[in-house]
Amino acid sequence: MGKICVIGNSVAASRTEEESPLAGWGQYLTEFLGPDCDVRNYARDAMTLRGYYTGRFTALLTLVGRGDLVLIAFGNVEQRMNQMNRYHGAREFKEYLRLYVEAIRGEGAVPVLLTPAPRCTFDVAGNPVNTHEDYPRLTLEAAAELGCPVIDLTASTTRLLAELGPMRARGLYRWLDPAEHPNHPQGIIDASHFNHAGAREAARLVASGLAGLPGLPPGLVDTQRLVPGQLPPVQTEFTVQQPQLALTAQPEVAAAPAFASPAPDALVGAGRRLTGTAPKGAEYVLFFEEGEYLGGTRTAEDGAWQWRRAVQWPGGRHKVTAVALAGNAVSASAETEFEVLDRVEAPEVVGPRKGSWNGPRPRFSGRAGRGVEKVMVLEQGRLIAEAPVQEDGSWRVAHAHDWRPGTYTVEFVAVFSAIHSPPTSLELKVHGVPEDSWLHTSMTSRLPCGPGCEHYPALPAW
Repeated sequence: MGKICVIGNSVAASRTEEESPLAGWGQYLTEFLGPDCDVRNYARDAMTLRGYYTGRFTALLTLVGRGDLVLIAFGNVEQRMNQMNRYHGAREFKEYLRLYVEAIRGEGAVPVLLTPAPRCTFDVAGNPVNTHEDYPRLTLEAAAELGCPVIDLTASTTRLLAELGPMRARGLYRWLDPAEHPNHPQGIIDASHFNHAGAREAARLVASGLAGLPGLPPGLVDTQRLVPGQLPPVQTEFTVQQPQLALTAQPEVAAAPAFASPAPDALVGAGRRLTGTAPKGAEYVLFFEEGEYLGGTRTAEDGAWQWRRAVQWPGGRHKVTAVALAGNAVSASAETEFEVLDRVEAPEVVGPRKGSWNGPRPRFSGRAGRGVEKVMVLEQGRLIAEAPVQEDGSWRVAHAHDWRPGTYTVEFVAVFSAIHSPPTSLELKVHGVPEDSWLHTSMTSRLPCGPGCEHYPALPAW
């Protein structure tokens, strides 16, 4: 039996003991396979389809051969339009998948596509939220178009999260209160990466998917091992008994918890965490809204705390009350207010005017709605520029390179945190010297001149 190679990003990457409890599903895959399987995990941190293809894929192609299996696991960050180095438009995403599949097949190996594992994100009703947008579907479409085996890890893991619910599902991710793990004394809230229990479950689901694929070698998966591990225990939303009593109890600790973030009246995303400090001696901080208990967290040795709801914040204004516990004593309460922005309006494009002709370096400008941090500019689904939004809502940007003469469709998308607006489209008309003009073709006998060159003939300057 040949090698089984895993390529992908940080969700699959193997981890060291020093990184514990962080773990990647690739490091647990061997547990569910036959004794003769040689698993090699080449998944790495901070990788996108584009980044891996241009940076590491050639080494992988050198290593694989006939009969090897290559699991291709991306799609976790390529939807992040607010990060130009990570974002892949739909067409670009599928094109890279095609390039991977064809190159692997060219070496005689068998590619298997995987949809991305979901984040630990739930809506107010307790249902898992798809934070990967269309990218699981794009992976399935690419697999069908290429005739490539595919494992729908998005679907299988989402079913598991739905079964567990928000509080139990946290137990599969690197989501820790302060002092809960020695490697994270201040705690950590990571809804994207698995801990060891979560990585093992994801690996089991990958192996189950492999077992269901036709045409793979017999004995590849040890089906008797495909039993769930110890799942997180059943928990309620309540982290202490009768927490509401803390709101009515006589405070015995004069100091109140202090909120560090978000800033008062800030606009925040639906997954926003709260941070702050607790009074000296406090061991726990409870959070309430309109008298309803939301949850709580332990404090670190220095009194610092961080907390995020097990479900997303609904859109609108929120006033959160915090109370600290020091043994049986209750502190005075503190309040903070913020507003959750759960949708973004499409930006207005002021220039260039609709129908106007432009030179080869058009300047785009417009206005964006409240809270928008920047406007992304796309052409043929690919990001080509980003424009920071000023305090008055205005934005402007020009691409660094000249446009060729022609008519183009340019799209503008407003982004706030991890959410973005529908696009605003503009038909851009660029006037200039056509590529097939004698003014261009008469100079093809020489290499292009640099920007400081004064040789003649030269193209007309704008």
